[in-house]
Amino acid sequence: MMPELRVLYFEDLSVGLSETLSKTIAASDVVGFAEITGDRNPIHLSEHFAARTPFGTRIAHGLYTAGLISAVLGTRLPGPGAIYISQSLNFRAPVRIGDTVDVTVEVAELVPDRRRARLTCICAVNGETVLDGEALVKVPTRAEADPLAARKG
Repeated sequence: MMPELRVLYFEDLSVGLSETLSKTIAASDVVGFAEITGDRNPIHLSEHFAARTPFGTRIAHGLYTAGLISAVLGTRLPGPGAIYISQSLNFRAPVRIGDTVDVTVEVAELVPDRRRARLTCICAVNGETVLDGEALVKVPTRAEADPLAARKG
């Protein structure tokens, strides 16, 4: 799932612009996330333990699913150069190993004087929202990203 990089500058953004990324969750993703973060909660790692929970099976870490939002922000909308300011998250349903998560990020508001974009973020599995929230990012202008090019033009 290495999305192709796309760079959008503040002046390229408009309210309603959106991007979607899909990722099927593998057991190795969940184990890797546990190793990186140290979150070894057995609901994520032990089928035996997870079978006794209301979910009945292992589930992905909620912040792993949220991290997929970061993948969209950092690679596609707005892309490289964007700086995360804040993120709200509402966890609505579990993500199971083998689920395909569709992550949609949409520009909800632009704040030109501060070069900020407020983005709605939705993660869904089979059309059901499993996570939603909003992100606030600072987005560079073309002139900020390449000051030499701005002087030439």
